[in-house]
Amino acid sequence: MILVYSLGGSILAGCDAKSLQEYARALRHLAEEHQIYVVVGGGRIAREYIEKARALGAPEIFCDLIGIGATKLNSALLVAALGSAAPQEVPSSYAQAVRLASPGRVVVMGGVAPGQTTDAVAALLAEYVRADRLIIATSVDGVYTADPERDPKAQRIGCMTHRELSRMAAQTEMKAGSRSPVDPLAAKIIERSAIPTSIVLGSSIENLKKGALGGHTGTEIR
Repeated sequence: MILVYSLGGSILAGCDAKSLQEYARALRHLAEEHQIYVVVGGGRIAREYIEKARALGAPEIFCDLIGIGATKLNSALLVAALGSAAPQEVPSSYAQAVRLASPGRVVVMGGVAPGQTTDAVAALLAEYVRADRLIIATSVDGVYTADPERDPKAQRIGCMTHRELSRMAAQTEMKAGSRSPVDPLAAKIIERSAIPTSIVLGSSIENLKKGALGGHTGTEIR
């Protein structure tokens, strides 16, 4: 299969070298049988720098560019962990990502253009490469009826349709560094392409496999 991962930057950036190697090991194992692409987010580093830039009066597009820079830093960390199992460069376009792909290797990329979150980039890449599945490995274990950090009554949704995801995501505020399981643009891309999608807790390394092959406890979009 062709598998595209959206891997939250807050997950990778908080890892020590040993944990990064474990993520890399899981991805290398999957790459033995599948073509793997990974889009890495900016995470905490991006949010910190974006907040400082906003305080200095920077416009949102400038904040977006800062976020893209952070995603490339995190991508480089994962490339280092993957070693020879990944091309030793971070592609800046979808076409370049495809050119770098080869059997047994994991292509890692970050942000591409202002206004696009990591999930949107991953969804567009999945559409571009005609992926069999998109796996969004994030800081929450699926889509909830409300923000679980603010509402104790929020319930996780085990399965939903592409349209339901798009309608729920439409209520999300769009700005640089925003936090949401899936942003509106990503949700619309997933909907228009009907990409089978799993939203799983990225801090559990086994979810990289379960999100792709089944058995996860997150949210399934189909």
